[in-house]
Amino acid sequence: MEIQETTKYVTQAEYQLYLSKGIDYEVYKDNLAVDLVSNEDEKIKEYINLNQHRMNRVEKTYQISDELLQVLRELRQNAFWLVITEHWCGDAAQILPVFDKISKASQGKLELKLVYRDQNPELMDAYLTNHSRAIPKLIQLDNQFNITGIWGPRPLVAQNLVKLLKSNPETAEIYAQELHLWYARDKQISIDSEIQKLLIKANFQAE
Repeated sequence: MEIQETTKYVTQAEYQLYLSKGIDYEVYKDNLAVDLVSNEDEKIKEYINLNQHRMNRVEKTYQISDELLQVLRELRQNAFWLVITEHWCGDAAQILPVFDKISKASQGKLELKLVYRDQNPELMDAYLTNHSRAIPKLIQLDNQFNITGIWGPRPLVAQNLVKLLKSNPETAEIYAQELHLWYARDKQISIDSEIQKLLIKANFQAE
């Protein structure tokens, strides 16, 4: 498991404020398209362009599993998904379309809101992963803005793969390429499975 290092306590009122200024997935995609045109950093523009294609692919290929659909039907109370992200993040491009499909399939039980990491450093610093500002990070909250689960920045298998590749000087340079090959082979199955567990945990806390 990843080490969750909290350097700041976030209050219920603050979570409510972050949710109120969060954006939905469609607005996020619109903002990403604008960033692709206007960003002056050519390397970042390259990342954003790749991510736009990745998001479009996942939107077309990912199908929610029957098991996850059943978990959604059995949710006892509504929940908020507050997700920290950025346009240039490759993992976010593979994951956000999944979150969007799941929230839409919940028939109003899950409300997805996205906030930008670099505009919200205090929130990000409450959810460091191994001392780093790794994204995307999903914070699951109940109706009273209590935390019922945390997920991210990527599926556990993928996180372990990245650790292994980065620890070897011969593969450290190509870890991103290998990571996205893994996503292509996995077809978002690992995310689907881990989100089931996150929602089941919330259901137990609702009892």
